[in-house]
Amino acid sequence: MTESSRRSSKFPLRLEHMVRAPKTWVGPAVEANDAAKSGSSAAPGPSTQARGRSAALQAGNSSARHRPAGLGLDSEDVRRRMVERLRVGGPYHAHVLDALASVPRHRFIDAALVTQAYEDTSLPIGHGQTISKPSVVARMLDVLMDGVTARAAGHLGRVLEIGTGCGYQAAVLCCLSRHVVSVERIKGLHDKARDLVAPLRMNQLRLVYGDGMLGHPPNAPYDSIIAAACGSSVPESWLTQLAVGGRLISPVDGATKGQMLVVVDRHEGGYQRTEFEAVQFVPLKSGSI
Repeated sequence: MTESSRRSSKFPLRLEHMVRAPKTWVGPAVEANDAAKSGSSAAPGPSTQARGRSAALQAGNSSARHRPAGLGLDSEDVRRRMVERLRVGGPYHAHVLDALASVPRHRFIDAALVTQAYEDTSLPIGHGQTISKPSVVARMLDVLMDGVTARAAGHLGRVLEIGTGCGYQAAVLCCLSRHVVSVERIKGLHDKARDLVAPLRMNQLRLVYGDGMLGHPPNAPYDSIIAAACGSSVPESWLTQLAVGGRLISPVDGATKGQMLVVVDRHEGGYQRTEFEAVQFVPLKSGSI
């Protein structure tokens, strides 16, 4: 649920980069018939030939059923190539790149756009929302990993995500965190994300349908908070739910500067705000629909 869907030429998904299915070897389907075992030169009868063809067909079907997974867009190699292209524009934290390499982004993309899944582009996910560019996801998670608590622990700890969208970033966050609470205000997207992440069996992820501007007090405080929508300021509710030593990252629309990535660190004595680069996100809204 982020910036405008501007295509980038850095991430073409070329046909020659797709992993080709290996040829399947099928061993001998049947043993020689009794006449051959006894040394007879008599040719096998029709019934024996039929049995041989049937057994060979069954062996072929069995091989097809057990063909190794990981071909085409399911290939780990395809995701690794995306990560290598991101690395060129880095540097990014190694754990962030590993997380991006482990989550199949194409499973969160509509079928009509699936061939663009591993390009560095945002894509529509319905309800006027988008899935963020991989480079933007990498950037925001990389900044989160530099928080005081995250650096000490080597992970993001307890995370609050504002704006679940299709669930892709929530799945990536699960690879970097102990527990993730993701809040989505649009019921259709909440249901869509629930269906898309279910096969991944991420038990540390909790999806919440509700007003993201309120955060989610029942599981507070959070070591890391990340927002995928842009407001005019950081809501007070997010700040109060951020743990001491925690870090928050969110796009904020300044009066003169436009949208900027803003980071807030909470210390014993208060909050420290830092501005990063310009970004483009969908607007942060209150309520649920």
